[in-house]
Amino acid sequence: MAVDLPQRFKFGWVGLGAMGWPMAKQLLKISDAKLVVFDVDEKVLHRFARETPDGRVEIASSAKQVADDSDCIFTIVPEGRHVKEVYLTPDTGILAANTSGKLLIDCSTIDIATSLAVGEAVMSSNLGNSKPAVFFDSPVSGGTAGAANGTITFMVGMASDDPSFPLVQSILKKMGRSINPMGGRGLGLAAKLSNNYLSGIIALATSEAMNLGMKLGIEPKVLSDCFQSGSSANWVNSTVNPVPGVCPDAVTSREYEGGFKVQLMEKDMKLAAAAARDVGANLVLGETAIEAYSSAASDPRFRGKDSRVVYKWLGGVDPRGERRS
Repeated sequence: MAVDLPQRFKFGWVGLGAMGWPMAKQLLKISDAKLVVFDVDEKVLHRFARETPDGRVEIASSAKQVADDSDCIFTIVPEGRHVKEVYLTPDTGILAANTSGKLLIDCSTIDIATSLAVGEAVMSSNLGNSKPAVFFDSPVSGGTAGAANGTITFMVGMASDDPSFPLVQSILKKMGRSINPMGGRGLGLAAKLSNNYLSGIIALATSEAMNLGMKLGIEPKVLSDCFQSGSSANWVNSTVNPVPGVCPDAVTSREYEGGFKVQLMEKDMKLAAAAARDVGANLVLGETAIEAYSSAASDPRFRGKDSRVVYKWLGGVDPRGERRS
């Protein structure tokens, strides 16, 4: 059961990227929330603060300062090496601060081994503390639109009966719709890598199927609606269909600008494949999908675009009249 936040509870945030920015904005919708923020890009930091002119955002000079001045610290950065830097860098990292009694929530999508290693470092730093810090992985799913709307899913590396979970759930509910305790440390990332592997496969398959049906003469919206009423129904098809114009409000209809970048999908697919090798799980479709995303990510026409740009990489046409060059 969720609980009320303690009075004068202060949040810290490290990483104001495509997902971190809108997630942090959701926290500020709590009427009395105060937020200490840090990002390696100073321009991003000052722009974030300018957009919240009521004095509730404080800019920090390091991750350590964020931890010093906060009760609950979120981190969301691109790769495992960045998570290590944020937590473990001497003098400026989070563990250079006194973290006693604090919640440390990493929402980054990284390899499980790095997350567990950082968690071990947090535990070691807690030795002798009467109120040890709590660290866990809590990656998210739902895209930038979901983050902006407060509808993302959290995959929490924590058991549902963990004493900290009610407070964690109360906090995460401020930013997301679905809070899923996955059972223990590292299992949030296990769920996220599995999720993104499946999502990447579905997006690629939906791109192929749309391209096939359209080349056979079916109008794209008619084809998408047919899929959604049949056995091929899926979230990508209905919400962010890869074909421009099918979902008018999606990034795929805005030149694939914004959203989940194709190179990040490539990274996550590779992380999932590496995790599968570690545990002996057979991924029949993985190698082909990784090759597709890697090829799209290395093409200057598509790099930096939303990952559903694989439709264009396949040679799919824009039904609004613009063809792939």
